[in-house]
Amino acid sequence: ILDGKELTVVDVYEAVGAYDSGKISLEMLKNIENTACPSSGSCGGMFTANTMASISEAIGMALPGSASPPAEDERRGKMVYDTGAACAKLLELSIKPRDIMTYEAFENSIVMLNAIGGSTNGILHLLSMANEARVKLTYDDFERIRKKTPHIADMKPGGSYVMNSLDKIGGIPFVLKKLAAKGLINGNCITVTGKTIQQNLDAMNIPEPEQSIIHPVDNPIHSVGTAVVLRGSLAPEGAVIKTAGVEMTKFTGKAKVYDREEYAFDAVAKGDVEEGDVLVIRYEGPKGGPGMREMLATTAALVGQGLGKKVAMVTDGRFSGGTRGFMVGHVAPEAYVGGPIALVRDGDEITIDTETTVIDLHVSEEEMAKRKESWRKPEPNYTSGALAKYATLVGSAAQGAITTANP
Repeated sequence: ILDGKELTVVDVYEAVGAYDSGKISLEMLKNIENTACPSSGSCGGMFTANTMASISEAIGMALPGSASPPAEDERRGKMVYDTGAACAKLLELSIKPRDIMTYEAFENSIVMLNAIGGSTNGILHLLSMANEARVKLTYDDFERIRKKTPHIADMKPGGSYVMNSLDKIGGIPFVLKKLAAKGLINGNCITVTGKTIQQNLDAMNIPEPEQSIIHPVDNPIHSVGTAVVLRGSLAPEGAVIKTAGVEMTKFTGKAKVYDREEYAFDAVAKGDVEEGDVLVIRYEGPKGGPGMREMLATTAALVGQGLGKKVAMVTDGRFSGGTRGFMVGHVAPEAYVGGPIALVRDGDEITIDTETTVIDLHVSEEEMAKRKESWRKPEPNYTSGALAKYATLVGSAAQGAITTANP
């Protein structure tokens, strides 16, 4: 805590942008850096690690209440022991991961993702997990469930609270109880305890404290979920955006195109990005990166400079769970395979609309065809070793960026 404000690691990244633009001193930047991460553990807000921990409880693959305690909390030691005991019990009962990770369990996890305002990485990971679980899961499932799920958790980066705050009022079981009471969670799904979600909740003494972290389901922060899938001429296979904490629903601007994240970050640091711009960062996808790096340094620098609500970003790469603003990721097909994002040029007009779930590039089909003819796939960043093999085998982000023999 610094000057009464609870900090997370994302505040450090945003402070870099504030320092670059002259908004804070170097001393303040160092104070923020030294305060934000005082001990071990994951990032403090509802970023990717805590999103996935929360989803793991909802899907039934983590012990109830295990997502929220801080890393150095004494309860963690008991949870390690209890997890081992649970594994032994599952072997005894012959309950296997695919018995737990059913289609209905994945539906529960998507409800949780949207209710807590979780990371867009949750979409990517759930698609990949579903593939391993042999469950057919698509972007259409995410959109169908999002539209019926209210956003109820006032959690950073889009809100005010951190995971430790949620832990103090009952953690993810508190959220599950609220959602299950309104029929949004399938309580019949089996979990790693050998019991169903509803049986787990019934066996727990979940408090009902006065609090403002989790809103009532009937009076949510947003009436629909925040993990939005977009489609359109710029992303025919799809793209994703997190709308938690984002006030605007539509943005139209002129493209500024960068072929690596470093180039975009340098442009932001130099003040070359202006209000109304749409930053396009490409060749950062599963194959092009390879590996879909997260664009946190650039997005946080934009927020730190005061441009978070004045510009948009589009990338075939990923974002940190700590990213906030009008930031679209996982654009597919990616640039490296010749997707439309590879053909965008400086000055092209792009529209992003989260209400109609559309992302369009306003360039004629004839012009796009001409650009496609002249486009050439760039040389790979790696020609040998593990990353070269990965780039060869990995598929589209729209299917979870999984590696297969025929990507």
